[in-house]
Amino acid sequence: MDPSTEQSYHGNNPFSIISNGERKALTLNVLLLGDRQSGRSSVGNALIGGQGFQTGTCSSGVSTTTECQLLRRNFPRYFRRQGAESDLTLRVIDTPPLLPRPQSVRELCPEGVHVVVLVLRADLPYLSAHLEQHVKTLFGPEWCHHTLLVLTHADHLKEAELQPSVYLTQTTDSLRALAKKVVGGVSFLDNNCDWLSIRGRPLRDRVLRLSARNHHTALTVRTEVSLRL
Repeated sequence: MDPSTEQSYHGNNPFSIISNGERKALTLNVLLLGDRQSGRSSVGNALIGGQGFQTGTCSSGVSTTTECQLLRRNFPRYFRRQGAESDLTLRVIDTPPLLPRPQSVRELCPEGVHVVVLVLRADLPYLSAHLEQHVKTLFGPEWCHHTLLVLTHADHLKEAELQPSVYLTQTTDSLRALAKKVVGGVSFLDNNCDWLSIRGRPLRDRVLRLSARNHHTALTVRTEVSLRL
């Protein structure tokens, strides 16, 4: 990022003033959670509009993401607030499969996490069973108000001639319940599409709307919780 657009938090307010003093910027911390090969890194790349997160798996089948990684990007004049143009800065944190260490997330997001993105494969819905417990362990009962669900590999729905709304009525009980709980709703991503240009902006808009719904407050990571990894 250009140093002229660097920002800092003022208390719990994620809005800050650009150094040239001409407009404000909103900084949001976005945490990606999901199982191995779910597409977390690809979703992160769609959010930042680049290829900064490494995707795929190594030759042994192990996830290429082995520790938390933070990338940030500023989108100038992304939205209007109170009649004035505002920048949007996303700080996107990719995580290892399953549950990251709370202290690692806390170190990268001392201000908290504004939006949690749960990433699941539409063709492997049974993997959703443990995700809710993991995010609840990290953030407590308020997690659902700050969370949205992204289902990758949605091209399999087209092959089965299933509409997303029909798919959600026919999927596993755990995924159907999860989709109903997350306040941010459900997005479907087709892996055959150009994620960066086609899906990046809608995903960013959904993140921004969910954060605004929560008045841009952030979830606090519960580092005091004992976790079994």
